Amino acid sequence: MADTLGMLLTIAILLIVVTAIVVVIVAAYARVPLEKKYESAGGGLGGSFEAVWMPSAHEAGIERDRQTKRTAPAPSPGDPPSRIDGERIVIDL
Repeated sequence: MADTLGMLLTIAILLIVVTAIVVVIVAAYARVPLEKKYESAGGGLGGSFEAVWMPSAHEAGIERDRQTKRTAPAPSPGDPPSRIDGERIVIDL
């Protein structure tokens, strides 16, 4: 009886520790901005599976990468900035 109780207590402690680790990882991942979470999506081994099994998702990822790497046009010298929003200068296209 004591052996069974000790084994159950050990299993319960291990489950609590594993659950706490998972909760900490999920909480840390939830605080990462959305842009950073999927920054490396589509690359490596997972990217090849995505290209085969979900080509529309792969194409959407390529399009997202293309649009995020595009630069905004520079204003002409002497034109005032379109709008100042806090500490950012917003250029309306």
